[in-house]
Amino acid sequence: MNAIIEMTDVRKTYAMGTLAVEALRGVSLRIGQGEYVAIAGPSGSGKSTLMHIIGCLDLPTSGDYMLAGGRVTELSETHLADIRNRRIGFVFQQFNLLPSMTACRNVELPLAYAGVPPGERRARAEEALTRVGLSDRLRHRPGELSGGQQQRVAVARALVTDPALILADEPTGNLDSTASADVLGLFDELHAMGRTIVLITHEAEVARRASRSVLIRDGRLAS
Repeated sequence: MNAIIEMTDVRKTYAMGTLAVEALRGVSLRIGQGEYVAIAGPSGSGKSTLMHIIGCLDLPTSGDYMLAGGRVTELSETHLADIRNRRIGFVFQQFNLLPSMTACRNVELPLAYAGVPPGERRARAEEALTRVGLSDRLRHRPGELSGGQQQRVAVARALVTDPALILADEPTGNLDSTASADVLGLFDELHAMGRTIVLITHEAEVARRASRSVLIRDGRLAS
């Protein structure tokens, strides 16, 4: 199985005044293509820092990180931004949808940033929304959608660039139990279709939905 994520002895240290705080303490992690992996841990465990590094939102202080075969640890911010837009599909707890735009326009945004022509953008956005079961909500704005539907729009936006990795950070944190089950069922479907999914969560019940769980505690992987 080809590795999508390969981390070797990744460390992250933050300077807090005169103190050095070790958020990650030698994390080594391999996630293969098509895997569905949950990274779980309590508040302060280092999972948010690890998520930021996996998502190329931050760089490690030391160690090596390969994403889909390419080394990202020493790339410029321009290259990192390109990776974030094209190779990683993000799903966040807060949805991060623009309220003035329709579902379709929200899903088009990553393609607009990538310079994809308008006609192709629209077609690909409609296809992604259909894939997540929202073909009848293309022209609805976020305020006209339920929380679960808004998260489905966010998943469609994550899918529209055909990324190597879907990175979901506490995707059920703002949803009730019914909407949470709905969104987790969607991740199950995407995994069954061969998508690589990394789910960050502090909830054991959510982590159990993944094929493999990795526990992080005090900046180290515990399992």
